[in-house]
Amino acid sequence: MLYREFFRCKPLRSNCTSPTSSRRYGRLAACATLIFRATLLLALCGCAGRRQFVGERPFDFQTDSFAYPNALVWDYHFDANGKWVHQRHEPPPDYTHHCFVVARSARQFFENARFDAAQPVASEETYRRLIRRVVSVDPSHPLAASKKIVIPGYANLRDFSAAQEKLLKEECGGAWESYFQRGHWRMIFPFSRAHQERMAEQLLADLKENRPPVVHVVRFPQLTINHSVLLFGAKETEKEILFSVYDPNKPDSPKTLTFDRVSRTFTFAGNDYWPGGRVDIYEVYRSWDY
Repeated sequence: MLYREFFRCKPLRSNCTSPTSSRRYGRLAACATLIFRATLLLALCGCAGRRQFVGERPFDFQTDSFAYPNALVWDYHFDANGKWVHQRHEPPPDYTHHCFVVARSARQFFENARFDAAQPVASEETYRRLIRRVVSVDPSHPLAASKKIVIPGYANLRDFSAAQEKLLKEECGGAWESYFQRGHWRMIFPFSRAHQERMAEQLLADLKENRPPVVHVVRFPQLTINHSVLLFGAKETEKEILFSVYDPNKPDSPKTLTFDRVSRTFTFAGNDYWPGGRVDIYEVYRSWDY
């Protein structure tokens, strides 16, 4: 609905034939200039305030991911005519539309928490409070190692989420946080091949600093995919980059996002919610505007 309404908006008409209109236009231009300068200042402040972060170790899919999936509302498949179709999943799952929440939370636990299995298992209220503390940390400003939040009773996030699934689902964030992620504005603008090439290099740089990037996977204005995943590794060849993917929908095993250096294009392999093919990628939870 939001997409349709956006493109149905009519452009503002220009009227500069009278002195009154000219004065009005001048005031509008001055306001626009002021807004632009304020936005630029905020952007510069955001960049300046972002603390450089280098992780202590690489993200480990087997221990740093959640044990449970973000479930699908729809079942997808190719019909007899080769058309990609869908039907509602029955019975309706109880945890859906949380792909951004799960990917973001996995990185927040990786960067801001430390698990200590030597300590006894704590109370529900204690874990609820600790989870809230972890996911309240701005993803673009992770905590220093000395300030990491200790999670007692478990060795890692995979074990913690297997035992405390209900609590984590309740406290990591609602589905609305996937719909209103602060970087969604970017997908309505075109993605040039040069942009995607720069993005691939940016993602590589993040991974070399042990900072697993969370990305938005889109094909806008098509709505065949609108998803978020976390990248945790990369293998480079002369022709392509193979990014290792933690897909919140598929916590059973890592997936692969491929960047072709020649065509400067990302592709994501087909699965039970996406037929496969070219996608556009941009990193989220990186700065104040993403």
